[in-house]
Parts: sequence; C-alpha cells; structure tokens
Amino acid sequence: MKFFDCHSHWATEKGHIFRTPEELARQEKIWRTKGRYWSEEEMIETMRANQARVILDLAWTRNLPIAEIRSYHDYAFEVTRRNRDVIFGHWLLFDPRRQAESLDEYRRARDADAGFIGFSVSGSSTGVPPSDPLWFPFYELAIETRAPVIMMVGLTGIGQGTRGGYGMILDHNHPRHVDFVAARYPELDILAARPAYPWQDEMIAVLLHKANVTYELHGWGPRRLPDTLVKEIATRLQDRVMIGCDFPVLEYPKVSADWASLGLTEDVLQKVMYRNAERYFGAR
Repeated sequence: MKFFDCHSHWATEKGHIFRTPEELARQEKIWRTKGRYWSEEEMIETMRANQARVILDLAWTRNLPIAEIRSYHDYAFEVTRRNRDVIFGHWLLFDPRRQAESLDEYRRARDADAGFIGFSVSGSSTGVPPSDPLWFPFYELAIETRAPVIMMVGLTGIGQGTRGGYGMILDHNHPRHVDFVAARYPELDILAARPAYPWQDEMIAVLLHKANVTYELHGWGPRRLPDTLVKEIATRLQDRVMIGCDFPVLEYPKVSADWASLGLTEDVLQKVMYRNAERYFGAR
C-alpha cells in the first residue's frame, strides 16, 4: 500500500523535532518506539521504499530568531528540490505574535520552488488558540494563496507526562476553535490534525457540519482509534479522512499493517492512505 503522508517530521539531527537526547528518550516512553537521528539518505530511502509522498512539519523552529528560521527552511527546501518524488512539501508554524516577519517568511517560502507550503496552527505550542484574532492575517494569506492550513486538535505528545506539560494548555486544541475559524472563513480549507481525544465526538460533529474541514490522523497508532471514529471512517467520513504517519515517531510498515487490521474495505483503505489526499492537494 502506498502512502500520501500528510504529516510527518524530519528524522535528521538537523531537522528532528526532538532536539536533545532527553527528548529522544521520551519518544520511547510515549510512543513505544526507539528515538534516534537518521541520515538524510536513510530518511529519504525509507520513504521511497515505502512508496510515501510526505508533507513534513517544521513546527519546532517557531521560537527561533527569524534568520535562524530561514536557515532551517532553506536546508529543508534544498533537500526537497533533490527529492521531489518523496517530499511533497512542508507545514510551517510561526509565532502569531511575530506577524510581519512570519508572513514575509511564508511568502518567501512559497516562492522557493520547493513544493507545497502551508501554515500549521497549533494553539498548545504557541499559547494562542486558533480562534484568536492574532491568527486571522495568517488565514487571510492562506486564502489568498489557495493553501489549506493544518490545525492541531486533541492531546499532544509534546510535553506529555511532564510536570506542567511544558506549559501547554490542551483546551487550546479543542475542536471548538476549528469550528469558529471554519465558520468565520468559509473560503479557508482546514485540515484538522490528530485524533481529537478527548473531544472525538465534538470533532466528528464539526466535520459533519463544516464542509471546509477535513481530518488528518497522525500521532496515534491506528489500533488506538476509538470505535466511533473507525465507524465514521468506514461510512460518512470515508472521503474526508487522510493519514499522517508521524514518521519517525511511527514507521510506515507498522502504520500500514495496523490500518489494514481495522476491517475497512479496500476501497476505503485506499481513500484514507492516499486517494483522498491526492485529490485534496491536487497531486497525482
């Protein structure tokens, strides 16, 4: 089974979401997989061998000075231009309080000839929920450039199990914020990301009510998805759900096998694994 992976991370030491040995060690505690740094060649060849086209997340750079953010973006874009068959593009997360420089960097990234570029919106990571007006200029630019935004919902593994959870407020990831933004900006395409635990029913309601909201499932092994969500994927939401592997936290062979174990029809499984995303992003 091939993949259109809507959300994974850089596995190299330079681009990895986990920046310290301590953070890498926490990967094993939360996801039960071994944390390590990969070479560029190893990362690319693993994706290629698993027939994966991938949108990579560069959210961890958000608090750096803008010159350093640009440097990491340029690194990612240079690798992308050499591996377009594998890396489809990137989600970029900015601090919405740093509006002017963030919007300028997004425009620069869009002009870099390095595949798809879209905004990532994470209320818990930035301390600014998606319904806050600080994000409005980002949504307006996304509409102008005809790019979807990915909006994090539910429990995050970042900070999970630590005292204070790195200061993150989980309610900033409540689906109510997706609902608000979708209503205010009907022209905006929103890709709600992660199983929305503990608000899965609320997320399903938003999806059923707002046609400009689609769902991407990363960060959880498929066997841990609630039965209510699996039933909706098999029926009403089969054309509205895509996968994110969350590589390298989770790896492609296990994700593929676990999705295949859920009892979905082959047609629905193909939609979730790649056909819905190919249609959504206009990629074949």
